[in-house]
Amino acid sequence: MTEQCFFNLHDMSQGISRTLADGLNSRIFPGENVMLSVVRIDPNKSGEVHSHVQEQWGVMLEGSGVRTQDGIEHVVRAGDFWQTPGNVSHGLKAGPDCAVVLDIFSPPRDEYRQAGSGFGNRSDDLQ
Repeated sequence: MTEQCFFNLHDMSQGISRTLADGLNSRIFPGENVMLSVVRIDPNKSGEVHSHVQEQWGVMLEGSGVRTQDGIEHVVRAGDFWQTPGNVSHGLKAGPDCAVVLDIFSPPRDEYRQAGSGFGNRSDDLQ
């Protein structure tokens, strides 16, 4: 049981695989009350601006980008982190060197508990 509780950010074989959009790939780690998602975004790529009911925190682990939240653009770089309340529109465009973001959701997103594609909260997602 303990072994299932330890992971590595760089081990792409761990977690649940989800392609959010072209150039946005995620590895998801669900818990009972919190869910982590390691998102790798190719240089200059972005996903759709979207929202969901869960509160979300994000940490820019590597790279840089522009975080759009509630219609306002924020330049972010490695070490920056942010809080997004539920139902607030948001998205991120990676900078020229890519971006690696750790997203934290509470409560966990049910649609992310299995492999798939898309952001999972809109009828026109890839799933």
